[in-house]
Amino acid sequence: MATTLSRHDVVRRSAGRTSYRFGSPLRRSQRIAGYVFIGPTFALFLAFVLWPILYTAYLSLTSWGGFGSPRFVHFDNYSRMLHDPVARRALIVTLVLTGVTTALLTFLGLVTAVLVNLIWSKVGVVVRTILFIPGIVSFVVSAVLWKLIYDPNIGTLNRLLGAIGLDSLQHPWLADHKTVLPAIVVVTVWGGLGFTMLIYFAGLQSIDPNLYEAAAMDGANTVQQFRHITVPSLRIVTGLIVSLGLLNGFKAFDVIFVMTGGGPNHGSEVLGTYLYSLAFGSTSGSIPQLGYASAFSVVTMVLCTLAVIAQLWLTRRADR
Repeated sequence: MATTLSRHDVVRRSAGRTSYRFGSPLRRSQRIAGYVFIGPTFALFLAFVLWPILYTAYLSLTSWGGFGSPRFVHFDNYSRMLHDPVARRALIVTLVLTGVTTALLTFLGLVTAVLVNLIWSKVGVVVRTILFIPGIVSFVVSAVLWKLIYDPNIGTLNRLLGAIGLDSLQHPWLADHKTVLPAIVVVTVWGGLGFTMLIYFAGLQSIDPNLYEAAAMDGANTVQQFRHITVPSLRIVTGLIVSLGLLNGFKAFDVIFVMTGGGPNHGSEVLGTYLYSLAFGSTSGSIPQLGYASAFSVVTMVLCTLAVIAQLWLTRRADR
């Protein structure tokens, strides 16, 4: 005789099976194992990422020279930043260098990758290797080499100009307000072009060749194919490169610190170099101002966060 189960019995048995399934010792052991695996990484994140960020944000609201107890001054450091001419100059230089280098690296990286992919296919590996070599050289080493190249007395650039009869173009490149920023832009683009090109080159390999064949059959020339196929197909890659360019620009420090130290007369001062001089009192034996320097760290972090948000926005738009 068939037994008819009531609706209440069915729900109760289903709940019992569900409870057993999710509350079984195997499931609990898996959860514990997961916590054990992520525990060390999470602890390191708390100790070396989250806590320094929070402590820096706290120090930015204080006046502290590194000794004694920090004195809470609310938002005075940020107000001081708005009236500090060197801080305004550093922010402007940071934004200009970031914008120019990001635009140049994005454009030149794409063009170089397309040329390597289309024109120099037989020697592509050699060309890619030559272009990528500056990217694997330390920025400090690159800065030292380029500082020697720009040297007004023994530098290769001025010697080369003199050798070809262009003595009038010889110049103290890093000691002049008009030329120091373009000189730094050249070094930054030289060091980052190979990496940008390599990312674009990898993106080009994912584009369906049939799209170019169809466009050629419809009468599209090379420029039209580049504009209507290559560029739209690489929107996600371009968003990534722009984001990386913004991040690297906002936190620029090593190349400028080695080549100019922020000079001449703060002509190449960026947020990173000014932050360093404030925090460690490297300007004529001045007293360290760790609280004020922390405010610059917070501003730099906010700019980098905005760059990440921009990258996510560009990627989301590219997916549509």
